[in-house]
Amino acid sequence: MDVCRIEALFDLTHTQAAPLFAGKQWPWEVLDDLSDFICQLGSSLPSEEYDQPYPQVWVAKSAKVAPSASLSGPCIIGPEAQVRHCAFIRGSALVGAGAVVGNSVELKNCILFDGAQVPHFNYVGDSILGYKAHLGAGAVTSNLKSDKTLVCIRQGDQVQMTGRKKLGALVGDEAEVGCNSVLCPGAVLGRRSQVYPTSCVRGVVPEGHIYKDAAHIVPRV
Repeated sequence: MDVCRIEALFDLTHTQAAPLFAGKQWPWEVLDDLSDFICQLGSSLPSEEYDQPYPQVWVAKSAKVAPSASLSGPCIIGPEAQVRHCAFIRGSALVGAGAVVGNSVELKNCILFDGAQVPHFNYVGDSILGYKAHLGAGAVTSNLKSDKTLVCIRQGDQVQMTGRKKLGALVGDEAEVGCNSVLCPGAVLGRRSQVYPTSCVRGVVPEGHIYKDAAHIVPRV
């Protein structure tokens, strides 16, 4: 299922996590190694550019972090990023340069590429958001199936097994997700795709398409 491959979704020049993807085919393969990678990368970051306010937490000096935000390691907050009021970063999170983590947003085991935005009341767990991807207010990733079985990705009659019990969404570069939408476990949004507000997205939205509902996924004009 080529649409799920790393190179189909993400421009790796827009993330500090690029070395983590090296030699891998599928994006979800990086999630098990993310915590160790952040620790290794963080320990190599220059002290003149990054503060370390807590153990295994590195924050770029040019980033803006609200005093009410909660940061648990391992995590890295990149240059010019914003972490706003009451954001809750639970750990294993890499927030890219210029990214926005908004008020009351929760992050866990995820990568936000440079310029990604989750600005209002979002949950992002076991997920990857590409360059300049954006989740509207209240949009969340669901990372665990109700029957607790392993997550698979479906597109038509194709099925791609991930081998993971927890997997949220893979949101390609410059994808836009409307307010109060739910991205179901294993949802894949291609580059520059769009999702209508209040949607429940399963499976794959191809690159450059608009998800209106499950029966109406149409090319962007």
